[in-house]
Amino acid sequence: MHLTLKTILNLVHPLKDFVYRDVRLTYRNRRPRIEVQIEPHRQRKARCGKCKKSAPGYDHSPMTRTFEFIPLWMISVVLLYTPRLVSCSEHGVVTEWMPWACGKRQMSLAFMQFLAGWARRMAWKEVAVIFGSSWQSVCRSVEYVVEWGLAHRNLMGITAIGVDELHWGKGKGSQRFLTLVYQIDAGSRRLLWIGRTRTQRCLVEFFRTMGPEVLGSIRFICSDMWKPFF
Repeated sequence: MHLTLKTILNLVHPLKDFVYRDVRLTYRNRRPRIEVQIEPHRQRKARCGKCKKSAPGYDHSPMTRTFEFIPLWMISVVLLYTPRLVSCSEHGVVTEWMPWACGKRQMSLAFMQFLAGWARRMAWKEVAVIFGSSWQSVCRSVEYVVEWGLAHRNLMGITAIGVDELHWGKGKGSQRFLTLVYQIDAGSRRLLWIGRTRTQRCLVEFFRTMGPEVLGSIRFICSDMWKPFF
């Protein structure tokens, strides 16, 4: 069976209400790049980018947007699309819903989930180098996945947490550290929260985010030996 790249994309990453129109190999700064052109499905209506309800078209965005996708054979892949503006009865004129995108991010959802998945297994800098990305992109991908998890997870029954720091970049200032908080119960070990510094105020923000109902069940805390954490 002969499979084209377009067919493979439709199998592994189908797009609701949209189609892959064209796939081509180009060169950017002497490096190969696969460009995938996306177009709306002719028989599907556009949806509001906020409520995802069908809405009549209003106009097109003045420029084509580029979204980084998962590399293939170590070749970078980008999705190209010119968004439509729709007139929603509830939200007014807004950019249409694009199932592969999230807000104004230049990375596709699939690529962010891909990077975040590998960031659980390797150092973030190594993930960035291997997949032709940047440390900041890996960090933003992990943040997105964590934020999504925060909104969809069950936080009841947490009895033990761990607090740690992660150094990144150059220098030893607080801005070069992240604060990480994990659940470390025997039956559930997961990342709960990421803070952008390692200050006392940063860690207090974690407790404020969790709220009294969740904190009421915590009995044990394993912390890094950093004075602000104490």
